[in-house]
Amino acid sequence: MLVVHGPPTHAGATPSSPLVLDSPHSGFQMPEDFGAALPEAALREGEDSFIDALYRPAADRGVPLLSALFPRTYLDPNRHAADIDPALLDAPWPGERVDSGKSRIGKSLVWRTMIDEAPIYDRLLTVAEVQGRVQRCHAPYHATLRQLLDAAHARFGVVFHINCHSMGPWSSVAMEGVEGQPRADMVLGDRDGSTCAPELTAFVRDTLAGFGYRVAVNDPFKGVELVRAYADPARGRHSLQLEVNKRLYMHEDRIETHAGFTTLQGQLMQLLQAVETQVMKNPRHA
Repeated sequence: MLVVHGPPTHAGATPSSPLVLDSPHSGFQMPEDFGAALPEAALREGEDSFIDALYRPAADRGVPLLSALFPRTYLDPNRHAADIDPALLDAPWPGERVDSGKSRIGKSLVWRTMIDEAPIYDRLLTVAEVQGRVQRCHAPYHATLRQLLDAAHARFGVVFHINCHSMGPWSSVAMEGVEGQPRADMVLGDRDGSTCAPELTAFVRDTLAGFGYRVAVNDPFKGVELVRAYADPARGRHSLQLEVNKRLYMHEDRIETHAGFTTLQGQLMQLLQAVETQVMKNPRHA
């Protein structure tokens, strides 16, 4: 249910880059046990379409790219494994719960509603169903990402993790409390400076701004579980969420790329090369 593009990742393989990329929301292979009441086209509205493809050339240069194949609406790897929505279950959850607040809008570990608040299911899920999804999807995704990060850190003394996402062109009530305002071209999230050295976040911001993009930092997206869980800037472990506005590369209404895809992809590859050089100049950034 996941794939790693790039160099070999088996035990003992030597990383060739201090960079690690992951795309948790670009999958669209619908599992047979999904049991959703909505059609597939509606379920794909929560997808970060083509984000893995945008970064794929980096894998040819030795930068590992972890991609989820399952859809975000089935299970969101960018949530804690215990971020359970009790309103979705037919029985009490038997283990710990870590409430991120996302269940309020139906967007915790397993989504209950779509962005337009349409219910995904016409039934309640069993505890066993959710536990199975965690075991098959969430646990392997996080274990693989941790292995990639640890291997790069062991090899270089530093690892720079970019958590790759896309966002819709306009603000939403659920996310920003206001609807219909244009979003920036790019949003960087380092959880208010806690997951990435400030100078590295600033370097990424300035590089993207140099391409002519309007870049925001931690507004409105600060980063969630995948940047929080494994970051430790003081020890050379940096994680940064990078949200790309979909209008830059795709037609949202028909899930197709447009001419901007190639331009954006080239600039993202330039960004990664610049970041790798910057990281290796000062591995600790602490």
